Parts: sequence; C-alpha cells; structure tokens
Amino acid sequence: MAEVINMPRLSDTMEEGTVASWLKKVGDTVEEGDILAEIETDKATMEFESFYQGVLLHIGVAEGETTKVDELLAIIGEKGEDISAFLEGTKPLESLENEVVSEEAVEEVKTDVAEIPEGVVMVTMPRLSDTMEEGTVASWLKKVGDTVEEGDILAEIETDKATMEFESFQSGTLLHIGLEEGESAKVDSLLAVIGPKGAEVSQLVTNFKVDGITDSQVETVAETIDIPEIQTVPEVKKTDIQNMPKVNSSGRLFVSPLAKKLAEEKNISLSQVQGSGENGRIIKRDIESFTPVASTSASVAKFIPVGQEDFDEITNSNMRKAIAKNLVKSKFTAPHYYLNVEFDMDNAIAFRSQYNTLPETKISFNDMIVKACALALKQHPQVNSQWFDDKMRMNNHVHIGVAVAVPDGLVVPVVRFANEQSLPQINIAVKDYAVRARNKKLALDEMEGSTFTISNLGMFGIESFTSIINQPNSAILSVGAIVQKPVVKDGQVIAGNTMKLSMACDHRTVDGATGAQFLQTLKGYIENPVTMLI
Repeated sequence: MAEVINMPRLSDTMEEGTVASWLKKVGDTVEEGDILAEIETDKATMEFESFYQGVLLHIGVAEGETTKVDELLAIIGEKGEDISAFLEGTKPLESLENEVVSEEAVEEVKTDVAEIPEGVVMVTMPRLSDTMEEGTVASWLKKVGDTVEEGDILAEIETDKATMEFESFQSGTLLHIGLEEGESAKVDSLLAVIGPKGAEVSQLVTNFKVDGITDSQVETVAETIDIPEIQTVPEVKKTDIQNMPKVNSSGRLFVSPLAKKLAEEKNISLSQVQGSGENGRIIKRDIESFTPVASTSASVAKFIPVGQEDFDEITNSNMRKAIAKNLVKSKFTAPHYYLNVEFDMDNAIAFRSQYNTLPETKISFNDMIVKACALALKQHPQVNSQWFDDKMRMNNHVHIGVAVAVPDGLVVPVVRFANEQSLPQINIAVKDYAVRARNKKLALDEMEGSTFTISNLGMFGIESFTSIINQPNSAILSVGAIVQKPVVKDGQVIAGNTMKLSMACDHRTVDGATGAQFLQTLKGYIENPVTMLI
C-alpha cells in the first residue's frame, strides 16, 4: 500500500522546509534508509532518509519550493499503484449537482490533464524569500528555443525584498515562457517549461492545474454557474465550485460573478445590459461589448464643464505591497510613542570638517549618527531590544538598519556590529549598500537582523518627522536637517546650528525614561563627537 511522506520537522523551531535537491526521481526504486532529498530548514540543510521501501510514485514539492511541516512531500508505493485518492483530497466532480451547470462545462472540468512527457519539467514561480507571496519577472536571460544547462540563470525575479537571480535546476530546451517581463504571478504559478527540443507542451500549459482544476476550467464553470463572491484563479479551488448553492428561480437578475465584478470596475449598471447567456444570464462578454447610451440633452450638456477625467494606474510592486503590509502591522500592533530632541551641531560640523582633511577620508553626518547610536545602544540595551509574542530579546550585539529610499519604496540594509566599526568603515558600508539598494542588488541577508533603525531625511531639507518602527525592533530614530538659526549660549543670542531628532519607541519594551536616557547619551556623543574616538 502506498505511503504518504509529509514534510518532516527536522528542528525544534522548524515550521516549514524547502527542498534543496531531490536525490531520487519519480519511478526510482527506494530502499529503507536511502536519502530521498536534502531539506533546507530554518537552521541548516539536512539529508532526509526514507523509512519505507518501494517506488517513488509522486513528488509533491519541487526543488527550490517550500511547504509547511506535515504537508505532502512525496508518495512511495508499488510500481503502477493508483494514488489518485491521495492526491485529490476532495469529493469527485460528480457531486456537482447544480442544475444550472451545462453538461459541456462539467465535461470540461472532468477532462484529464495530459500526461507530462519524459524529460519535460514544469518550472513554477519559486519562493525566494520567507515572506514572498508572488513574484514579478524583471527580465528573462533565456528565450524560447535556447538551450538551458543546470545552474544557468533563467530569469531575474523581483520579490517583496529584492530582485534575485533564479537559476535552473534542470537541463534541456526552454520550450515555453509563462510570464512576460514585468508580469507578476503567485508562488507556484507556471513560470516556464523546460524539456527535450521539439517536445509538444501546449496542452500541458493549457491544462496546468491549480488545486486540481485549470484556470480555463474555473472560468468556464464560473461563467455557467451563478457563483456569488467567487475569487479569481489561482485562489479558486475545486471545492469552491463543488460547494456552491443552487440558483433560485425567484426572477432576480442573473449575472455571472465575473461579469458582475467587471461591471463594477467599469461603473456599468447591470440593468442596462442585455444578457446573452442561458436564460438571459449576463456574462463577461456582455460587459466587455457593452456601449452605454448617451442620455444628456443639449440643453443640459451646455452647463457641464468641458474636460475629461484622466489618471494613470500603476500596479503595486511586490516591494511596495510588502512595505505596506509590514508598516500596517507595526503601526497597529506596537504601541508607538515619540520622544523629540534638538541637538547643538556646531561641534559636529567642526569635527567632520577636520576629520575629512585626513588623506582618503570622507565621512558624513549620517555616519556620525550611526556610530553614536551604536555606542549609545551598548549603554542602553533596552532600546536595542526586540519584541516577540512570547519573549523579549535583549541584544548584546548592535546591528544598525539604515533606511535607503529606492524608486519602489524603502529598503533597510544593515550595518553589522556598528559599534565596533570606525567612522570610515561605516561610511564605506553605507555608501555601498545605498548604491546596490537602488540597483536592487542587495542580498536578503544584508537586509535582515537589524536591532535598531535610523531614517534620515535631512538631506531633503526635512527639519523633523516621525517614523514607524521597523519590527521586531523596539525603536527607530528619525533624523532631520541641520538648520542655522539664532540660539542662546552663555546668555547671548548668536548664530548656531541645530538638528532635530525624533525617536519612535515601542512602549512594550522601552519605557519613556529609558528612551530619554538613551537620547541623553546620544546627545553627548553628537555634541562632543571626539568622545566617539576614545
């Protein structure tokens, strides 16, 4: 009897695993103790051995793909054994009893998917980061018909964090490209097909399944059945169609959900549309071909201002969607409060001017702030802490995240062990990160692990602002511009230079007094920068 193998829990903290490589392929004989695959956990890449013997009948997670612990990984059984019951997991399609469904639509859903020829591999959108839900093809480095070797770079994929190179795990010919440059798709959607030269894959592409039902099949059935609130592929699952209620015959307006959604987007009143579907049902093509009848009379029209509303719609990038998601989570889960200070920058200006006279040395005010924060955090570890649902982490190391503006939003590369680095070292690191961030060439690990964050808008002339905490950090420092203005020193009003800073703190980890003490220590370093060299 076939044995289902689920993703194992290979460490105490493991919640999901990534298949780094398969050491067996479908059809191979497997002996008990054989290494099936290499699984990448949250801690290491480990060999996973089989506890069963038989033939590898099915692989549920392709190389490079990720799935949660206890989800289907593979099936081992006897050669030729029927495993369809293990793969379906849903009721048979015969349970569709809605009388509105046409026989043709049901037959289309029941059509079997063409068997994948030997050597042909369906390459799906990989999960390139732990938070990635969809990816965008930034560029293809191969075109249809090109020879692909294992390890060749197929494409550059834009994730929610960076643009990363995606290499092929197979050799063959690139037979099909599923996404054009600039197009996006969810993880596990069809990206490309690789196989022997000349192999026919058009039917495979057409019937590429999501949860056992194809895109075209879902749309056909959805257009035929009046399914309320149905989602679009790939979220639509077979059970969404199977479990829909029957349509009543109360005389209400019959309209397919796809048509209804399209009408809402185009601001078309359904009462004006003539349906061409069964029993006068309004379907998608009726909305697409609908032309509204002008009803404004000349006498009324002359009082209407002449002009045309116009706008451009820009699809949200994965990065911007990820930023929005993280900021909303931070703002509404962390109880923010703000501490505002103003520092005297006269000594800092003089210090920087003298420091930059050294040969091949160049530092910025931002470099000085990074260094000063790092030193102050060592004295106030509570501000260098992180909040988690079940614990608070007091970090003994100091990793400063430096916010960098990029066209699609904001990234936060991390200067590691900033307290141990010199000012010139910090300068070199920050400049390098900024250049590579704008070119989307930062590695994921260069944007992870910060314990404190600095956001500086002073170079844009912004005098003061507040920021949202970069979780799980406990605080973020907002740095404004240096402004020359009258100040009082020794009872005299003189021209001085000041800079305003605002620190957002998470009240769960940083009390007001703790944050204030940190800023006092920071003030000492900034207003007397020579102390940073002691």
